[in-house]
Amino acid sequence: MSSFHLTIVTPEGSKFDSQAERLTVRTTEGEVTILARHINYAAALGMGPAVIVADGVQHKAAAIGGMLAVTNGVVRLIASTFEWEEEINVDRAKAALARAEANLAKSDLSSEDRTLFEAARRRALVRLGVIK
Repeated sequence: MSSFHLTIVTPEGSKFDSQAERLTVRTTEGEVTILARHINYAAALGMGPAVIVADGVQHKAAAIGGMLAVTNGVVRLIASTFEWEEEINVDRAKAALARAEANLAKSDLSSEDRTLFEAARRRALVRLGVIK
């Protein structure tokens, strides 16, 4: 299968810099899969699993926020958060989910607080969904 150069970076540094056959991520508009010879493309990254196929091996990660760009066959993913499946702390994600759900159960939340707690809940669910 044809491949393309994929670079994944976060504020903490480089997460991937090599050839890949496929990248699937969730953008703010929905899921997108990038293959070799994809047209030039740019999108805001949403919250969801990322699946990279490199050398025929599938790698999963949680990708949260950022940008995806395809320029002349080179793919760049700049993520606010990008955690490989093996890097996700299950206990920490479960605790974050429990905290978010407890806060969402409160009846006196402002709309801003509700939005923040819903986002925290979604981030925890993305992480837990990647490791299943």
